[in-house]
Formats: sequence, C-alpha cells, structure tokens
Amino acid sequence: MSVSQGEPAVASVTIDALLERAGKYLPAERLDIIRDAFEFAARHHEGQFRKTGDPYITHPVAVAELVANLELDHLAIAAALLHDVQEDCGVRNEEIAERFGPRVAKLVDALTKLDKLPMNVAELDPMRGTTQAQNLRKMFLAMAEDLSVVLIKLCDRLHNMRTLWAFPPEKQRRIALETQEIFAPLASRLGVWQIKWELEDLAFRYLEPEKYREIAELLASKRVTRERVIAEASAILKEHLEAAGIKAEVTGRAKHIYSIYQKMRRYSAQSKSFDQIYDLLAMRVFVDTVSECYHALGVIHALWRPIPGQFDDYIGNPKDSMYQSLHTTVVGPGGRPLEIQIRTWEMHRVAEYGVAAHWRYKEGGRQAGRDEERIAWLRQLIEWQRDLAGADEFVESVKTDIFHDQVFVYTPKGDVLDLPAGATPLDFAYRIHTDLGHQTVGAKVNGRMVPLNSPLKTGDVVEILRSRTSKGPSRDWLNQNLGYIRTAHSREKIRQWFRKQERAENIERGREMLEKELKRLGWDVSERQEQLLSLFNYTSWEDFLAAIGYGGISTNSIARKVAAVIEREEAEAETPPELPQKQEPAKLGGPGMRVLGVGNLLTTMARCCNPVPGDQIIGYVTRSRGVSVHRADCLNVLNEAERERIVEVEWGTVTRTYPVSVRIEAWDRVGLLRDITTVVTDEKVNMVGVRTIENGDGSVTITTTLETTGIEQLSRLLSRIEIIRGVRSVERVQERRRKPLPDEQTVPLRRTAP
Repeated sequence: MSVSQGEPAVASVTIDALLERAGKYLPAERLDIIRDAFEFAARHHEGQFRKTGDPYITHPVAVAELVANLELDHLAIAAALLHDVQEDCGVRNEEIAERFGPRVAKLVDALTKLDKLPMNVAELDPMRGTTQAQNLRKMFLAMAEDLSVVLIKLCDRLHNMRTLWAFPPEKQRRIALETQEIFAPLASRLGVWQIKWELEDLAFRYLEPEKYREIAELLASKRVTRERVIAEASAILKEHLEAAGIKAEVTGRAKHIYSIYQKMRRYSAQSKSFDQIYDLLAMRVFVDTVSECYHALGVIHALWRPIPGQFDDYIGNPKDSMYQSLHTTVVGPGGRPLEIQIRTWEMHRVAEYGVAAHWRYKEGGRQAGRDEERIAWLRQLIEWQRDLAGADEFVESVKTDIFHDQVFVYTPKGDVLDLPAGATPLDFAYRIHTDLGHQTVGAKVNGRMVPLNSPLKTGDVVEILRSRTSKGPSRDWLNQNLGYIRTAHSREKIRQWFRKQERAENIERGREMLEKELKRLGWDVSERQEQLLSLFNYTSWEDFLAAIGYGGISTNSIARKVAAVIEREEAEAETPPELPQKQEPAKLGGPGMRVLGVGNLLTTMARCCNPVPGDQIIGYVTRSRGVSVHRADCLNVLNEAERERIVEVEWGTVTRTYPVSVRIEAWDRVGLLRDITTVVTDEKVNMVGVRTIENGDGSVTITTTLETTGIEQLSRLLSRIEIIRGVRSVERVQERRRKPLPDEQTVPLRRTAP
C-alpha cells in the first residue's frame, strides 16, 4: 500500500452505497458497527492520499464494498474498513478490540500481518530458500483460522490492481506477477470466480500489455457480430425451452481476456485460429432445479448438434471449489460453435461467490458445521503441513496439490477422490493411506493393468495391487524424470520412509545415484566433492550423500545446479582462436538465427560489433563455437582472408538448442533403436545422427548427437532412455573426431523441427 500526506480532501467520502448493499442481506441493527468503523477509519486516515491522488479512505471503502458484494457479515465489513489503520495510522490493536470487539481486532491484526509478508513469487521455488515459503504458510494458516481474512485480502488486492496504473512500471510488474501466481489461483481454489477472472485480466494487462491489447481489439472488432449471434440463439433457445415446459432465463456470457489468451496458446499449438475458439460465443441458462438442468441439456442437444468431446458434467462431478454446472458446446446458428452453461440459481451464486456463498452472515450460524466440510481441502492442507519437513515442502505441496486443476477418480467401492491433474495411481494409493502406497506393486485402471506412472483422468476407477511382503517404496519413485508421483504429499511420505532407513544404506545408495547422474553429465565425482558441497551448502560429504539417498536432494536439483557450472566452464574453455574479441552466446529465448536458410544451428553474437535485430548481419564459421554473427560492416569480417568461411545469416525466431553427444550401452534386440527414437521424439529433441557398433557379445554401443535446450532436458531424457528394456547404461560423452571403424553402421537422420 502507498500512503502520502497532503491537504484534507475537498470532496467528502460517504458510505451510502456500502450501507445500501449491506442492508440488502443484513439486519438494520448490524449496520451501526459499519458506520462506526467508517468514521473511525476516516478520522485516522485524514490527510493521507493514495498514489492515484484520491483520499486514502476511498481505498478501505472500496474494499468494504467488494466484501459486501460477497455478502460477508458485518464484522468482516468493519474489518475491511479498518484493515490499514493499524499499520498506516499507528492504531493499537487493543484499541480496536476495545471499540469493535475481539473478532474485528483479530481480523485487522491478521490482515496487517499478511500485508507485511513480501510475496515475491520469483522466490517461490523450493530450491531458493525458505523465507517466502514461510510467508505463504502463514497465509494459509490465517485462512484456516478464519476464512474471512483471505476473502478480505482478495478484495484488497482486487482494488489495488484496479488502481495499479499509478505505480512505476517495475512495481506494476512485481505486483501483477504476485497476483497471477498467488492471488488469482487462490481465488480460483476458493471458487470466488468474480474476483478470480478480474484479477487474471488485470495481471495479464500489466504483464503482457501488447498481447492484452491485441486480444481486446480482436474482441472489439467482432463484438457486433457476436452480440447478433447471441441474441438470435437466445431467442431460439428460449422458445424451445418454453415449449418443453422449462422456466428458464437465457443470457449471453462475457469472455475474459486472459482465458482467451490461454485458449489461443493451446489452439496455436494445434494450428487453429482465433475464430475456432469454441466459447468466444457463450451463453448461460438458469433454471430452478437440478432435474431441469438435464432436461434443458436434452432440449439443447435436440436443437443443435453437440461437438464431440466438448461436454462436462460438473453437477455430477463438482469441482473441488464447489463449482457446479453443465457445460456443452454445440454447432449453433450459422454453423458457429456456441458454448452453453446450464445451472440452477443456487449453483450460480456458488459459482460467483465460492466459499463466500457459504461463509456469509447467517443468523444463529446453523450452516457453519456443513460449511466447514466445503473447504475440506484446506483442513487437509493444514494437516499435511504438520508432516512436512519444512516450509519449502509446504510451498511445493501448495503449488502441486492446491493450485493445480483437479481430476476426480473412483475407488472400487465407488468413493470419489480428488487429485491434482497429472496424478498417478501411486498418488492415489498414498492419498488413501501411507502404508498402501508403500506396499503398492501394481495398479488397475478401469479393470486394466497400467504402469504406475500413468496419468489418471476424471472418471477412472482405480484399484491398487499391494504386497504384504513389500520392502517399501522404490527409490525410482522419487525420480521426477520418471513421473511415478506428481504430488508433494506422496513425495514427502516416501522421503520419510527412506529417512528411517539405515544411514549407511542411504549413504551408499546416494553415492550410486550421484555417480550415475554426474557420469551422464560428464563430471568426475572424485574431483568435484568440494564444489558439490558448496553448491548444496553441506559441510559433510556423508551427510550430502545420505540426503541424496533418502530423497532430500533430487537428481533433478543436482542437474540444475551442475548445469550452470558446466556451461560457465565450457564458455571459458571455448574462446575462438579466429577472432580475438570476446563473444557472448546467444541467450535462450532470444532472437534465433537462420544460417543459409537452416534454423537451429549453434550461433554466437560477436562482441566486437554487437549486432541487434534489424542490423544487416553476416556469419563467420568458427572452429569451436558454431557460427559467429557479425554486423555486415564489421572490419573483423571484411578483413578476413578465408572468405569461404563467410556465410549468409538472417534474423529468425528459432529457439536456441545445444548439440550433445550421448553413448548408450545396450543388449541388441529387434526394436531397440525404435524405442530409443520414440523416447527422444516424445521429449521434442532432434537426433542429428546415430552410429552403432556391434560388440560381438550380443551387445551394441550406440552413439548419437542430441540437440537439447539444456542440462535439465538432457538429464530427464537420459533417465528415460535408461529404463528402456535392454539398456545397460547411458551417458554424455565428449565428441572426438576419428575415422569410422569398419564394423560401424551410420544411420542418417533427416533434420526436422521438433
């Protein structure tokens, strides 16, 4: 929040609109505390102004109006009006408690503490420290104690986003990123859609202003056509619903810019256009009962042809945020795709207000017990956090288990279990019971045996096969590259099991895992001990190995941290002899190059002339660093004697990739090379060529060059290749020039984009 001192406001601020809104659902005697809170806040904020130039009191009044729109009780509205007096005006919490009661004081105190938590999302990575993780944990604990705290906080963030234009660009981006990564997903998880959509759109506006403007203009250009089609379809549908005896209201539905952007990204990957986004044309049908929802669905499908794969029943399978509706997409008037949502009025209220629809003021609190059950996921999260080793694991749990989409699967007895999207049968087993997870040896989905790393889909019936003689979980389950588990809850239970094992066993297993991973990356463990301990902040080599052994340090994190060191060392070792000037590698994600019309070649940007997009450029073929890109008038190139090394280069947008030589030792069999290329293709990696050597004992050595985006992708790929049937080992090798041996076979592969 930003407060500045100035002259008292000329125009008085009133709460007439707030009282009118609150008076629609609160008894008249409950409004007195709202008036008192406003007068108290206005007096203490007098002379303070926001960055927008408005009197500061306009902010708490706006927040209180948003809280009233959620129909929270009178004490929550009073706390919204007072939420900044403790921090900005120096009012003691004891004074608030004495004047407005203990609950209002407790809400204000909790909101003040949340405001002081720096939610820097750039640090919400479990590998980067614990401060922000602890802050996020405090936020969820406050929410569990009184949900009104976070509902008021969401309203506070929404009003701040509406006035974000008054801040410098750097602060706009930081606040927008916080909103996109923390507050919008939180609003979504609580089901408060009216706040969620607006937070997403406002954050998108500041994070991607050009894309925001592009989509807004596209929507505006098609507004007249869209409104005409919606009006025509509404009239037709109303007529048919009335003929079927269904009393319904049909309305058009506004599309949100950020949701359209997300769909455009998905559709672009499928080579579809903006016009093919199905729910650009969207309607809602409101009826009185659940049975009428399904009756109306039948009328709609009889009237217009439904599009296959575009129907969702969120009434029979509600979302974890309590959202319920029927979604269908049909071929509407004029052959245009038309999305229709069908719901009751009660479902609509829950869809708009989420948990707030059940947390609002109710005389006598008769609903409180049932409402508690509606946020069982939050209670479950608080239970899990007691088992987690530290705040970092808590953040991991929040990001994977709470802020992801859900799938709903069934036990063999018909009980419904919700899991994060991408969860596997092992996650299912650990969610039911820790011992069941430890004893899992197989799984059936819909009656068929499936691998334990198969992603589950909504509607799947999952049966876990267990072994009472099982020695416990496999260490491979902790390898994120293999995809056996996706939830932090499962990962922590497995880590706990291995922590209890013998230390000597963990050290030995950790040594094996470390040596294997570093061998793949071309490092010698014996020469790098001190460097590794420094990278991971350990002082004891055995403690470090034990942490790897029980899963406290993953091979993925080793690959990430080692990657930076490898790239730095290789950059220092590969100074091109042809040109004395220091060169800088092209940055990942920057403008790519096309050399002689071919993309994805290794290029570097010459520091002698520093070409930028738009310059006339030319390439120079170096001996060790690919093609060095210079401005066309660079003297170093113009004076070069070996003119045959000068090539044509043009600016492009191809993502930078790095060629890496890999050696695979395997037992020869039919289909071996096919299985390897399938795994490589799944990772969207190019294979430039393959060379095989028959060793004479039934085994083969396969050497190939892979074009990867970096060490992380390489590590993930090598882990997947290693589990292919018949593969004994796979590692990165340094390429050496030599003549082919007589018994080698060269398999040329055509270079294609992934």
